[in-house]
Amino acid sequence: MTTLFIDADACPVKVEAERVATRLKVPMVLVCNGGLRPPANPLVSLRIVAEGPDEADKWIADQCGPGDVVVTADLPLADRCLKAGARVITHDGEVLTIANIGPRLATRDLMADLRAADPFLQGGGAGFSKADRSRFLQVLDRELGAALRG
Repeated sequence: MTTLFIDADACPVKVEAERVATRLKVPMVLVCNGGLRPPANPLVSLRIVAEGPDEADKWIADQCGPGDVVVTADLPLADRCLKAGARVITHDGEVLTIANIGPRLATRDLMADLRAADPFLQGGGAGFSKADRSRFLQVLDRELGAALRG
């Protein structure tokens, strides 16, 4: 059975994900350290994990598997989910795969090293846009549909 897992602590597309999951009748699990209200939608559950670094990530990685879809911006979590056989997409609609996660992790590590070496190097990218939200909806619909078809 396909499940949609949302790394929910800082996810800007929870409402959109719920809309797609409801339309496709896919159970959705919001995973966080707290601070979210229990959803009224019977297809959506809330899993509150212990406080601490990466507790939500550990729970998602342990629970997901083939046929599941995970929404996260956390690249190490994405890597673990992909290795477990799940499909992974980011909040802005990028599909992460076994083929592209290695270069993404390497870039992430390189940028962390550059920022550590130069405290004046400004990080951060563009803000979350309507185009990102729209792309996310299209990609989630496609990926969940593919997961349901097996």
